[in-house]
Amino acid sequence: MFFERPDGGERAVLVHLEAQDPEAREDPQEFQELVRSAGAEVVALVVVPRHQPSAKYLIGTGKVEELHDLVGAEKVELVIFNHVLTPSQQRNLERVLECRVLDRTGLILDIFAQRARTHEGKLQVELAQLEHMSTRLVRGWTHLERQKGGIGLRGPGETQLETDRRLLRVRIRQIRQRLEKVRSQREQARRGRRRADIPSVSLVGYTNAGKSTLLNALTASDVYAANQLFATLDPTLRRLELEDVGPIVIADTVGFIRHLPHKLVEAFRATLEETSNADLLLHVINAHEPEREAQIEQVMTVLGEIGADSLPILEIYNKLDMLEGIEPQIQRNAEGKPQRVWVSARDGRGLDLLRQAIAELLGDDLFVGTLRLPQGFGRLRAQFFALNAVQGEEHDEEGSSLLVVRLPRVELNRLLSREGLRSDEFLEQHTLQ
Repeated sequence: MFFERPDGGERAVLVHLEAQDPEAREDPQEFQELVRSAGAEVVALVVVPRHQPSAKYLIGTGKVEELHDLVGAEKVELVIFNHVLTPSQQRNLERVLECRVLDRTGLILDIFAQRARTHEGKLQVELAQLEHMSTRLVRGWTHLERQKGGIGLRGPGETQLETDRRLLRVRIRQIRQRLEKVRSQREQARRGRRRADIPSVSLVGYTNAGKSTLLNALTASDVYAANQLFATLDPTLRRLELEDVGPIVIADTVGFIRHLPHKLVEAFRATLEETSNADLLLHVINAHEPEREAQIEQVMTVLGEIGADSLPILEIYNKLDMLEGIEPQIQRNAEGKPQRVWVSARDGRGLDLLRQAIAELLGDDLFVGTLRLPQGFGRLRAQFFALNAVQGEEHDEEGSSLLVVRLPRVELNRLLSREGLRSDEFLEQHTLQ
């Protein structure tokens, strides 16, 4: 790349700080799952009970010496911290431990780089990596000082470090421009779906909650699903037919995680806009996870960052097959609307209830009925057809059109008001049971 660092490897020692502050506390089990998802072999997990992080190494000098001995004895090539390291802390640790050091953000970035499949996903990962790297350029080119004068030696007068930073800025700007085009293309696709009156639903949730497995079970598709963190990175759209609602589009999105790096949230904003523009969010929750309440809180935090926390949310408690004594069910709020559905995406139990709950929530503001339009309402009839809202048509003995229509009530009220009609009076007189 732009600078020299120790070579990376697969054998890793993990370092976890046991902090007193609940906000800064990380889960060591989740940390080990992240490392395994990255493909590393865990040699040892070192737990450091430290209440006041060191500015130089994050951990104390005694623990640093202990780590150095462990790295040498086990021939370890990589030390991973379950916390965010400052650039100086990372450099100091690499100098002392004589191996590559990675922090939590760098680990997640590496997993994302492995999972990216589409051109857009790779661009988003590269953007996050470059922005992370831009603060961590080290003076690895010690043999290059500021360029000198003389034949063959004249140059722009930059140090190699300054050249690296300039090249990074140029590349970051190029990627941002490309992602801006992706964002506009996605917005055009969303406008097309809105014009066709196709509701959009977005699957959100903590990583490895079972979103992709649920999508496959609902839509009979073959989206990649695995029991690992961040198995899904690239957004996936699938079509689903619901009774009384018609076709809807379901988007599977990247999973969230505790303390998701802000660089990733920013880099994946084009993808996460599918979530912030959805008509309904399906919050998939691992019902078998002991820390599920904390995971729910983390998901709501990220939804707040992308402006999607105010959207209608249906909670889906998944992995019912791993629990005993709980049957598939719909739990409703005080108004009788579905609030929570218990399902098992693996064996299919409760999926019919889930479809019912989604249809209820999406069809809440949907008008489905038969309208009797006398011959003088030809223009209104044409507008219903133009919106693809007509499901069927017959004619009575008087020559009136009997239209079976399905469209949002907001759209119906807009059409009627444009014709100078009051929706309540018109529907009372012209709706057939």
